[in-house]
Amino acid sequence: MERGLLWLPLLIAFFGLAWAGWNDYQKVEAYRQWAMQFDRAKYDIYAVLGQKGSELTWGKPTRQGPVDLETFSLSNVQGIRLLGDRQPLDWNSELNGSFKQVALEFILPIPQASIQVPFTELSLAAEWGKFLQQEWQRYQSQKAV
Repeated sequence: MERGLLWLPLLIAFFGLAWAGWNDYQKVEAYRQWAMQFDRAKYDIYAVLGQKGSELTWGKPTRQGPVDLETFSLSNVQGIRLLGDRQPLDWNSELNGSFKQVALEFILPIPQASIQVPFTELSLAAEWGKFLQQEWQRYQSQKAV
């Protein structure tokens, strides 16, 4: 009986880990289905992001699919910044730091309005940010013509 009581915590831990793995698998599968409609998409534990043309859609991943979805156009954005612990970072020189919070900030024309899309990794946020800045500049030059 004592041996059974000793193995019980391990059994509970095993089932807990199995449930956590199944939960994450369900989130990734729901994201995969959602991401098929976009030209480019990213998933991490904090947020999902999809791009189709100039439209960006982001939200929070769940097992039923992304929720709290917001969509905005790159052509309406006034600027894109990389944030580390809510402070603006230089795109090239500070990419090796460690930050608790990393996000891309999209500055909108509405006063005091911005959208912050969280990322788990600074390098991934910087890669997305550089790509989206190029896209944004392309849309800005098209608007100027």
